Amino acid sequence: MEYFEINGGKKLKGEIEVNGSKNATVALLAASLINCGKTVLKNVPQIEEVNRWLEVLESLGVKIEHQGKTLTLLSPRKINIDAINQKAAKQTRSVILLLGALSGRLKKYFIPQAGGCKLGSRTVRPHLFALENFGLKIKIVKNGFEVDASQSEQAKKIVLYESGDTVTETALLAAAQREEKTIIKMASANYMVQDLCFFLEKLGVKIKGVGTATLEVEGKKEFKKDIVYEISEDPIEAMFFISLAVATKSELLIKRCPLDFLELELYKLEKMGQYYEIIREYRGRNGKVRLGDLRIIPSSLKAPEDKIHSLPFPGINIDNLPFFVPIAMMARGRTLIHDWVFENRAIYFMELAKLGARLTLLDPHRVYVEGPSKLKAAEMMAPPALRPAAIILVAMLATPGHSILRNVYSINRGYENLEKRLRSIGADIRLVK
Repeated sequence: MEYFEINGGKKLKGEIEVNGSKNATVALLAASLINCGKTVLKNVPQIEEVNRWLEVLESLGVKIEHQGKTLTLLSPRKINIDAINQKAAKQTRSVILLLGALSGRLKKYFIPQAGGCKLGSRTVRPHLFALENFGLKIKIVKNGFEVDASQSEQAKKIVLYESGDTVTETALLAAAQREEKTIIKMASANYMVQDLCFFLEKLGVKIKGVGTATLEVEGKKEFKKDIVYEISEDPIEAMFFISLAVATKSELLIKRCPLDFLELELYKLEKMGQYYEIIREYRGRNGKVRLGDLRIIPSSLKAPEDKIHSLPFPGINIDNLPFFVPIAMMARGRTLIHDWVFENRAIYFMELAKLGARLTLLDPHRVYVEGPSKLKAAEMMAPPALRPAAIILVAMLATPGHSILRNVYSINRGYENLEKRLRSIGADIRLVK
């Protein structure tokens, strides 16, 4: 059981670069299965979530070459679904994307029940409802999903049951494998969905409405094309470092931030009194994402008068919301954080009380944060959820004294070489294996 030893309360300095997006990567790994040509993905984060996906893909017969941050994948003509690595599949919730990815390649298949972060009841019904439109019959069984795609058909129009990122990707993957036009309404316009759209366009899929709530998709029956795609940078990782710089009152240059997916977060921080400057703006290597180098400047914060809550893009990102908790711990006054999406995540926020944070749980979705907090070092277990674990790490790095954070696999799922990168900007942290 790996754990972090942290001597916190230190000022950070220097610069750090944002890596490729975790959530875009897993969507593109699923999408690589529809292509029987060579798929080269660049800027792939080297994280445990990706490792589990590679284990799943290899078990299906995909040939994989791994060179640094570049992956080369060759999907087999015949996918051996019976050989799927169930242990690896059950460790990532995003394996549910296989429901859509395989819908044009197999007549019948079984997908293990998804795992990943434990954040309460997370319904899969929107995925099943979306795929019903394509004629798929999906039966929920004890350990997963039995899919009958033998009577699959063209879906003319889909209204998604919820505007979710992963369910939009599921519908996109299915629509991409149908030649006639599919209209997807209530689609997510979030960063990982846009990356999937750009990838599918390189494969020859025609998509209108990228970045909006309505997508028009004209797909193809088969794909055999050699393509290279560079994954966009991760706005959630950028927010981790923004939160860290704010909480430790450090001057930090965060390079390659995807600005379109951080604008509201930065504006909220500005209204709380946070100073920052965008040094320069430029296009990412894929020619799509708008990046910027962001300098965070030490500031005195005040609590916002209104609650901070997430919304589908262009609102505050659902996964960026938790990072406002350690920020609010440093702000003068009382901040209401409303995490309406997940039943259990706000409850995990209460773990920060062990570090001296003053928190009041109003219900499973709402927490009051009183600041500024007088923090104290502690030994804690990381929760089995990526972002709640990450904000505890942020708070520990801001807390003077020696803290220990145990069972950090959930953090390693989403952040690459984090100990080394944090040390490069002055953090006193050690990963003990």
